[in-house]
Amino acid sequence: MNTSPRYVLGSDAPEIERLDRQAAAISAPTRLLMETAGIGPGMRVLDFGSGLGHVAELAGELVGPEGSVLGVDQDERLLAIAQGRRAANVAFIAADARSFRDPDPFDALVMRLLLFHLPDAVEVLRHQIQALRPGGLIVAVDYDIGAMRCEPAVGLVDTACGWMEAAFRSAHANPRIGPALAGILREAGFGDVETLGVQVYFQPDDPRGCAMLAAVIRTLAPQIVAQGIASEAELGLASFEERLRQQVAAARAVVLVPTVVGAWGRRPA
Repeated sequence: MNTSPRYVLGSDAPEIERLDRQAAAISAPTRLLMETAGIGPGMRVLDFGSGLGHVAELAGELVGPEGSVLGVDQDERLLAIAQGRRAANVAFIAADARSFRDPDPFDALVMRLLLFHLPDAVEVLRHQIQALRPGGLIVAVDYDIGAMRCEPAVGLVDTACGWMEAAFRSAHANPRIGPALAGILREAGFGDVETLGVQVYFQPDDPRGCAMLAAVIRTLAPQIVAQGIASEAELGLASFEERLRQQVAAARAVVLVPTVVGAWGRRPA
């Protein structure tokens, strides 16, 4: 397998704060997708790319006290925070999704915003299909950044979305992986695959949409500048979020953040 790509978003204090805010914003779509896919009481669940533990927490609520969740991530700094927040039926371990193996099979494998960053997503899933019992469930949740926009259009939002997509692609991430998830699961050997996308709309007087976009641009700024996508002057980070808010308010625009896409399937019996 390929070695792990560099995770362009990092794990410093501002990024941890951004991840918490992002998780809050997409918690409802994630829960809906996991419930629709079939995550439920009593299951033993493996969560890859667990990070701060947001998805493991949701899974823990869905499986209840009779179930359990094991979260796996490479970033020990994020996992230390997740450990301090975890519920009784959730545990965490530092490991790589490419090589991790547990001796006992799981009922379900979940992941959110992991395949986005893996150029070898199909290969990783082919490896981890063995983590599931026959008939076991996989649920992959990821973004379709291509769906992000304002309605009506706002120039700075369109520009920022272009910067963001170019920065992710320059780091070998796929910001439009959402529509491809079902195909990736099928290619990896899963059957009975279904997919659904859910998009959150922020109204003109709700600052969270602009805040989400501004936070990602701040985090990606070194990559954006280093790759020549935009200069520091063009970014204007000191006033960027305020300019976003002003333009959105002036247009009375609704901010449509990236679609949260879920795809799920089963290991053949």
